[in-house]
Amino acid sequence: MADVYEPWDQLIRIVVLGRVLEVPERNLLLRQLQYVSEDVGMGRYCWNAECRSCEVHYTQPGDTAEHVGLACRLRGLPGMRLTRLAPEMRHNLGHTLAHAPREDEAAPPPTSSAAE
Repeated sequence: MADVYEPWDQLIRIVVLGRVLEVPERNLLLRQLQYVSEDVGMGRYCWNAECRSCEVHYTQPGDTAEHVGLACRLRGLPGMRLTRLAPEMRHNLGHTLAHAPREDEAAPPPTSSAAE
């Protein structure tokens, strides 16, 4: 089976409905969510922006405006926050989100520091 993910070196943190997920960098958001929840791969998504079943509302770090986009066309970035999900996505991520740490309970992301 061919790998469905774009090449990546590390996991990045995103927040989905107040839950912290670590997903592979440099991938489309829908693929990133599939990484943490195999059920996403079985969802009723067209993967080409026609069905709108992967619509999300999101914010980016440093930008207070809420945007609307399609997870099959957006690349997830570190610190991205998904504040609303289409029903299909909510259903496919339900188990994963129920078991992911809440944002206020999660350990802080690792920081790079110079050797002392």
